[in-house]
Amino acid sequence: MRLEIALLVLGMTLVTYIPRALPALLLDKMKLSPRVERFLNLIPYTAMAALIFPGVLSVDAAQPLIGILGGLTALALAWRKCPLILCVLAAIGVDFVLYLFL
Repeated sequence: MRLEIALLVLGMTLVTYIPRALPALLLDKMKLSPRVERFLNLIPYTAMAALIFPGVLSVDAAQPLIGILGGLTALALAWRKCPLILCVLAAIGVDFVLYLFL
């Protein structure tokens, strides 16, 4: 029974890892056009927008300004090409401070 579970976990690991590793390995050896490279560089910011935008609108129904200001903070930092983690943490920090004082 334990061997079956271990093999199942190993199989799921491979099925998950291979589709993620292959593009990284193959794209590293390919020469991409500047337009494609620019597109790939924008993906983290697009993902951030998709993750943050629903929360901006639903953070607090009584005080929607809190979510909007947090989202604008993330947008401003992303516009200045700050690292993704900094954008997210700054938006969280702004929302936290606003919750304390509003």
